[in-house]
This record gives sequence, C-alpha cells and structure tokens, in this order.
Amino acid sequence: MNEAAQIYWKEYWNCTEKPASVNAWMFGVSPDELAQLVIDGKKTATCSGHVFYELDKEPLPKVDEYSIILNGKEEPVAIIKIVDVSIMSMNEVPEELALAEGEGPYEYWKSAHEAFFTSELKTVGLEFSDDMLLVCERFQLIDVKTK
Repeated sequence: MNEAAQIYWKEYWNCTEKPASVNAWMFGVSPDELAQLVIDGKKTATCSGHVFYELDKEPLPKVDEYSIILNGKEEPVAIIKIVDVSIMSMNEVPEELALAEGEGPYEYWKSAHEAFFTSELKTVGLEFSDDMLLVCERFQLIDVKTK
C-alpha cells in the first residue's frame, strides 16, 4: 500500500480501533471510470480471475474486509467493505451480479470481461475459457475521500 493510501486509512479511522488489515488497489482496465462508478453508487460488485490469486499467491477476499480504491494515479479515492464473496465460473455469473458491476448490460459485461481475461491470461501463458473460475465480490461504499 502506498503512503497516500496509508494516510487516508489512518485519517478515516481517526486513530481509533480500526480493522487489522486493508488492501489498496485499482480496477483493471479503466481505474478512474470504475472508481467513479463506485463513488456514484452505480458499481457495487467486481470480479477477478481465481487463477490470478493462485499465481500471485494472494489470499482470496473475505467478507468484512476493507479495501481502499485507488485511481489511475494510485491516489486513494474511496473505502469499500466487502459484504459477499462467491466463486463461480464465468458462464454461471447471473445477470444481476454482472449489472451490479455498473458497466452496462449483461452482454457488454460478458464481452468486456472475456476480452480482459483473454488478454490477461495470455500474459501468463494461459487461455480463456467460459468456465474459468471468478472470484465475485459485492461491496458497499464506506467513504469517499475529499480532496
């Protein structure tokens, strides 16, 4: 986590009893646009490829964990709290979950995610398939950083 995110986290909790851990990250393709959708309340879910957690030896997200959302300049813009985590294959993602990602209709979600995962998997020598496992998170917006 960069220094700006650490400062934001401390300021938000005002040095009171805060959660033990927090992650700081930005959304994949369009971090500024997707972060703004979170801030506007239009994006309340996200998903990522399960295989990337395995390759990066990263723990899976858990309910009640917090994350600081960064913009494209790696500046903190918001804090979210995970309220649900599920693992499912991409071809099983319900339309309602895809719509909660706030990026448009289901057909757009599917084609955009297929293109993104195809590209990302290629960089690690893997191929996309419709039944790839996704880690799907639902979250609530906790705070928006004021400038």
